[in-house]
Amino acid sequence: MPKIVVDVMPKPELLDPQGKAVTGAFGRLGVTSFSEVRIGKRFELTVDGEVTDELLAEVKKLADDVLSNSVIEDVVGIEVAE
Repeated sequence: MPKIVVDVMPKPELLDPQGKAVTGAFGRLGVTSFSEVRIGKRFELTVDGEVTDELLAEVKKLADDVLSNSVIEDVVGIEVAE
């Protein structure tokens, strides 16, 4: 069955305390290759049937209205993963 993957991230202008904590942990572990970490959410929606343009439009609406908080988050990706 195909899956639709929705990725949601905090808005770039907002502080990401979880990401900041991971960035600090990297520094304490001696990992210096990364200057910033941002942590988001990934949703995997298993599709019963065929992925159509109408279904993708419905997922986009659900991502904007239910899966993300538009005040503090952006939907950054919707893709079909078979």
